[in-house]
Amino acid sequence: QVQLVESGGGLVQPGGSLRLSCTASENIFSFTAVAWYRQAPGKQRELVASIAGGGITNYADSVKGRFNISRDRAKSTYLQMNNLKPEDTAVYYCYGRRGVGYWGQGTQVTVSS
Repeated sequence: QVQLVESGGGLVQPGGSLRLSCTASENIFSFTAVAWYRQAPGKQRELVASIAGGGITNYADSVKGRFNISRDRAKSTYLQMNNLKPEDTAVYYCYGRRGVGYWGQGTQVTVSS
């Protein structure tokens, strides 16, 4: 059973930074792609950033230049979030695709003064 576990969420002031981690039960390179999604209250889940084979990355326009997705050589993917804004407040989910898709349980990010 493949598992993805997120960590690193919390409360941060506008302009602050957070680093989310997603740790998989399998080697991260066994996934064809890993992504971060987020869902704010009353809104649909949206793609934030993804990283695929070869390290190709993709970002939502709303986070370009502020967020960075990366992975290590073991089991973890990271989302570095800088210059956070109140509209970044959401539950952030890790998603991994390996034939089928797998979701983590989510981690809350709240940006507020």
